[in-house]
Amino acid sequence: MDLGRIATAMITPFNEDGIDYETVERIIEHLIANGTDTIVVCGTTGESPTISEEDKLKLIDFTVKKVNKRIPVIAGTGDNETEFSIELTKKAENLGVDGVMLVAPYYNKPNQRGIFAHFEAIAKSTTLPIIIYNIPGRTGINILPQTIVSLSKLPNVRIVKEASGNLDQMTEILANVSEDTYVYSGDDGLTLPLLAIGGRGVISVAAHVVGNEMQAMIRAFEEGRHQEAAQIHQALLPLVQQLFANPNPVPVKYAMSKFGFNVEKVRLPLVELMDEDKVKFDQVWNEFQEKMKKANV
Repeated sequence: MDLGRIATAMITPFNEDGIDYETVERIIEHLIANGTDTIVVCGTTGESPTISEEDKLKLIDFTVKKVNKRIPVIAGTGDNETEFSIELTKKAENLGVDGVMLVAPYYNKPNQRGIFAHFEAIAKSTTLPIIIYNIPGRTGINILPQTIVSLSKLPNVRIVKEASGNLDQMTEILANVSEDTYVYSGDDGLTLPLLAIGGRGVISVAAHVVGNEMQAMIRAFEEGRHQEAAQIHQALLPLVQQLFANPNPVPVKYAMSKFGFNVEKVRLPLVELMDEDKVKFDQVWNEFQEKMKKANV
């Protein structure tokens, strides 16, 4: 399975009644029009820990139908309980998703054998392509490169979302997996560095607001215009840092106001940006726009 270069972990808009499906549809169209090759629904950026199983399935079903095969749809079905992950994966498969993303089992803190057994059990329960998602900062465990390499030998595990922030670790994975196993960055700021060591792309938050610019950076790199790619990366980095200056997805939900979306509402324990944080983001956003104009991107 090919996610393209940029998969976007889609935010979930909320209103007083629950999920705002009218706005979900608008966000889907916005993402498709602005550089997203694949949509990930019910990921961490979608505030999945605060969404009930029933609502997750409704949101997955809605997204699959509205995307209507234009681009792949990946559902986040990973949990720290293996059996629940299996059941949610099966239900997502029945709804027509193109693949599932499975976060490392958090809180339980299994050893590497337990991590492998967890993913293996889920992989054997489905025919869907599986994305292994490593994000030690949220889960409390790191999936070591040798475990990733072993998992990549399972027939439907061919994609890794690496959010360890460790390029040495990513290099070790890339050096030891088959050519048809893709490594994606889970950190927007490492997209270009990961491409340089053989990675495939990014599963992004920033692409909500800078998807086209990120695609321009990737194209420049692919076409050998490395200085131009570096310039775009340098312009993007302060904005990416602002998007993660507060807990994700709080800043990106505010950032979407730049495109006419009123989606700042988040669910506790997350809270909306304070006014001073909005001012800071606005300043960085304006500086980024000026840099892009000068670079003619």
